[in-house]
Amino acid sequence: MKHILTVLLSFLVLSVQAGEIIVSEGESIHEALRKAREWRRTGDAHCQGGITITIHAGQYYMQEPLFIRPEDSGTDESPLVIRGAGENHKSIICGDARQKHTQLWPKEGMERMTDFNPTDRTITIPTPPKSVLDSLKSHLSPLTFHLSPLEMVVHQRWAIAILRVKEMKVEGDKTVVSFMEPESRLEFEHPWPQPVIGGEKGNSSFLLRTTEQRDGIEQLVVIDGANYVTFDNITFARTCWNRPLHKGHVTLQGGFPLVDAYKLATPGLPWDSELENQAWVERPVSAVTVRNAHHVTFDRVVFEVLAATALDFVDNISDCRVQGCTFGNIGGTAIMGGSFAESPREVHRPYTDLASRCQRLTIERNFIVDAATEDWGAVAIGLGYVRDCTISNNYVNCVNYSGICVGWGWTPLDTGMKNNRIIGNSVKGYARQLYDAGGIYTLSNQPGSVISDNKISAPYPAPYATNNRGFRIYLDARTDGFTIENNHTGEDDPTAAGRFINLRPIRRDEIGDNHPGPNIIFKQ
Repeated sequence: MKHILTVLLSFLVLSVQAGEIIVSEGESIHEALRKAREWRRTGDAHCQGGITITIHAGQYYMQEPLFIRPEDSGTDESPLVIRGAGENHKSIICGDARQKHTQLWPKEGMERMTDFNPTDRTITIPTPPKSVLDSLKSHLSPLTFHLSPLEMVVHQRWAIAILRVKEMKVEGDKTVVSFMEPESRLEFEHPWPQPVIGGEKGNSSFLLRTTEQRDGIEQLVVIDGANYVTFDNITFARTCWNRPLHKGHVTLQGGFPLVDAYKLATPGLPWDSELENQAWVERPVSAVTVRNAHHVTFDRVVFEVLAATALDFVDNISDCRVQGCTFGNIGGTAIMGGSFAESPREVHRPYTDLASRCQRLTIERNFIVDAATEDWGAVAIGLGYVRDCTISNNYVNCVNYSGICVGWGWTPLDTGMKNNRIIGNSVKGYARQLYDAGGIYTLSNQPGSVISDNKISAPYPAPYATNNRGFRIYLDARTDGFTIENNHTGEDDPTAAGRFINLRPIRRDEIGDNHPGPNIIFKQ
């Protein structure tokens, strides 16, 4: 009997050390997290060595996000790990995506608009064919508009606007279109960006479409105030993006929607004598959100079929990592981090307190393909006010605007951004729809920062761009403080996906710049 008790006690000790909670398909991940939280709250011996929530293969449909709170925090010696069982990423935390668009006209591609009128707040387009106009009558009826809204998607150089159509007036071979609020006010009062009439390569373009989207879950996981948390071998999939259905979508840049914006009657503010616009933005929604946290890691995680941002390190984060993850078919930005001076701040002021709120974020060895599929102005990797961050050895392909973007603020002044490293990445297939873009894109003064050992293809020949401002590296709006060295360009290897051939150094004249600072060091 004494021997049996000893064996049983040994087994119990092993179980306690393991600290594992197993979730099978049909069971609740929320309940598993609550159990782990109770272990932490009571100081249970299961916490020794860490708590692991193991999710078996299956589809775990979320009716509300999984909230990971301060009480769920682990420690360096006892982390919280949420992992998928087995290989092939078959443990799927998901929503039930309902995003579906039907492009009405033109049936393929886009059409050039003929006029953009800020005074009347209208856009004039060539009159669609009679068959299209007949089909639009039901969509514009007040009785059916809410069931199948009609949208105009507008090309605006480095951003798009999604405008809900209010009225269409046919005037012979031209049709004048007006729009719903608030997007009508934001689209026509704010000067940058707006559609271009008479650009280098012609007018801006548009398409008309209906959407069958209904409100669905947008967020799968929210980590707020929890430290030492790791996700491993999980798949996040199928979320919605509800904002355009209710407010349209008019952005400043990088997928950030405007909540208020207008042109200054008298240009110039103390920190920028040429500033002519004011803008307040909000953050795009994300499937997985991290804020007020440190030592949060995503390892070998798959993010796929997500309608807005996939993964966002919003605010007050440090020492977080995204490594070995795969991102595919992402509607917005794949990986976002740092403040972008969201409302209530006005975005053009030179803030000094924001960069320290996102530091030592490491993004390495990730595979990002097909980002910015819904919002073409989003990017593959986008960091705002950050410092001491590293983006290294990532593969980026098929993105409609810029590839890897670091910086915000459009200012030469000191904002605390510094020591950011963009090293060893492969970027191709960017600027597929929008220009004023870069394979690697930067803003503002970032002393001690580096862009080195990257391989960047030529920008994609975007079919509807109104200018030719696409660059392998784009030092936009007062970029300064970077050392740029040993970067190469080349062509796709047709025999091996992801490889470059005919590599050669990127020349200085292949790097775009827009009022750069005096402390750019270019080595090749």
